[in-house]
Amino acid sequence: MNQTTVPARAYSGPLADRVFGFAAKSAAWLTLALLAAILMSLTISAWPAIHKYGLGFLTRTVWDPVQEDFGGLVMIYGTVSTSLIALLIAVPVSFGIALFLTELSPAWLKRPLGTAIELLAAVPSIVYGMWGLLVFGPVLAQYVQTPLQTAFSGVPYLGAFVSGPPVGIGILSAGIILAIMIIPFISAVMRDVFEVTPPLLKESAYGLGATTWEVVSTVVLPYTKTGVIGGIMLGLGRAIGETMAVTFVIGNFNQLDSLSLFQAANSITSALANEFAEAGEGLHQAALMYLGLVLFFITFVILTLSKLLLAQLRKGEGSKT
Repeated sequence: MNQTTVPARAYSGPLADRVFGFAAKSAAWLTLALLAAILMSLTISAWPAIHKYGLGFLTRTVWDPVQEDFGGLVMIYGTVSTSLIALLIAVPVSFGIALFLTELSPAWLKRPLGTAIELLAAVPSIVYGMWGLLVFGPVLAQYVQTPLQTAFSGVPYLGAFVSGPPVGIGILSAGIILAIMIIPFISAVMRDVFEVTPPLLKESAYGLGATTWEVVSTVVLPYTKTGVIGGIMLGLGRAIGETMAVTFVIGNFNQLDSLSLFQAANSITSALANEFAEAGEGLHQAALMYLGLVLFFITFVILTLSKLLLAQLRKGEGSKT
């Protein structure tokens, strides 16, 4: 019985290579085209606000839809401050988790603990927001803010950072919730890149008498610095773009009365979520689109800085040897 066989080289050769190359190039250009289209649509939609306020929109603290007077400083400050607080908390914790799982954890604990941490990433953001508002917020107000206000009452500068009504919502609360949300992403990436370090390098360092910290700081981190920074940038992007959890706990207050960590504020994403559906055509909608454009550029600047940092690290490789 004759059977039709497909030649081994039917899907290879110059033609297949050209088709594959065209498909790959098309995907790359499609990505750039989508990026340019998003930027163009944001700019066109935000043009009335850009024309009226210019770059002064970034320094104005007024947000009054009734009088159609808008400024984005409060939202920009809320977005940046909560993201930085989240990073300051999440990066050391994630580093400790990754270090424990790869270097210190018993073999029987690695898999269940790693799985449990990764499962945190699957929790919906609205659940984090509800938990932060109903459970974490009151605990933060009663056991953190109130004692700090008592301890630093009358102390210059420090007292201002803990001022405000103890209601448990505000910038610090939003930053902590964001930190909890991005820890699974950063720790998972750090753990994976730590594990790709050649065992021979680590065993050689241990054989020379190096401690665990010396092995991590002088062998593992230099070998995996690109992946570590990539994980941190992934977490930062997650924090900047988070909407629902921040909306629940940041307070959604469009004024900047003080620099207190417990001050109720607003972020770009929460402002868009709260007001875009009710914003009428005109300056209000244009101001919200301007905020979206600002968020676009914030993420672009962060990505650019991370690329420059990686380039600087690569340039410094071997300078100490």
